[in-house]
Amino acid sequence: MIEVHGLSKRYGEVLAVDELTFAVRPGEVTGFLGPNGAGKSTTLRMILGLDAASSGTATVGGRPYAAQPAPLKAVGALLDPGAVLPSRTAYHHLLALTAGNGIPRGRVDEVLAEVGLEKVGRRRAGTYSLGMRQRLGIAAALLGDPPVLVFDEPLNGLDPEGIVWIRSLMRRMAAEGRAVLMSSHLMSEMELTADHLLVIGRGKLIADTTMKDFIEAHSEREVLVRTPQAEALRGMLATVVEVRTESSDTLVVTGLEAAEIGALAWAGGVELHELAPRQASLEKAFMDLTRDVVEYQAEKETVR
Repeated sequence: MIEVHGLSKRYGEVLAVDELTFAVRPGEVTGFLGPNGAGKSTTLRMILGLDAASSGTATVGGRPYAAQPAPLKAVGALLDPGAVLPSRTAYHHLLALTAGNGIPRGRVDEVLAEVGLEKVGRRRAGTYSLGMRQRLGIAAALLGDPPVLVFDEPLNGLDPEGIVWIRSLMRRMAAEGRAVLMSSHLMSEMELTADHLLVIGRGKLIADTTMKDFIEAHSEREVLVRTPQAEALRGMLATVVEVRTESSDTLVVTGLEAAEIGALAWAGGVELHELAPRQASLEKAFMDLTRDVVEYQAEKETVR
């Protein structure tokens, strides 16, 4: 697994990563979240030995990445889909990677087929679309059949079929006992894919928990209420809980369970047409938790 202890990175006066400690365990997809500038990419680069840590350690299977005798057999990573010579074919790009890692040549055709590039493997990588380059990067990550996989924004450029495919791929890799670390800004996909979450803000770890526990702990439950007497019900509830009007006959209530709202409506003679608890989302929980650690934030638009 990946183990990080007291990991920090300083660029001059800027502390980009601040004393991070966490583990990415086998058998799980671990989501790595944080606002832009939070230090996610820097952390991944330190795990993979591309940036030197100012302090602390990052190991894979008990060793630093640089000490792995055959790195691609220890960790498969996708950080930059453009990190391939545009004049080289996908096949020969992967073939070159096998040479330095003791990987059988036949593995190249296997991973090209697995990522759906077998028919275009002899084309130059410079002719590939962004989605195709992403698939090639994933093929390179899978080449050594490693027990640990690290993906930084793997969904960029993928069409809907590709997004469903990579979601299934990561779930399958975890089910096989591998440790999978995935960074992405697509919250809906992260919610469908990850078992565990690591959240950082301004370089600090602010959450290390299961997906279910994260959503429950960092978002309030809501209940959608549809009634022809919306204003009357709003008047009854607004003094004790938060009530938001969604349409002329629909309210969203925060702070009460559906049964409690139903009982109050019945007591007040308010007719209800719908009373439905709303599932909290990862996006809302993430926004609520990181509101105070966003580094770059656009000015809110004034509604006129």
